[in-house]
Amino acid sequence: MPQLNPNPWFFIMLTSWLTFSLLIQPKLLSFTPHNPPYNKDFTPTKTSSWPWPWS
Repeated sequence: MPQLNPNPWFFIMLTSWLTFSLLIQPKLLSFTPHNPPYNKDFTPTKTSSWPWPWS
């Protein structure tokens, strides 16, 4: 069964994970967001009740 042969696929997976974790991830984490989150005061809005015709 060739699906159980990890010879080429394990090396490809290992190489891709090492590339991601050592090269790509530090570059992505160094970016700063343009719109950073901030604390906003929560003020609930006043809603009116629905005028049901049968009430």
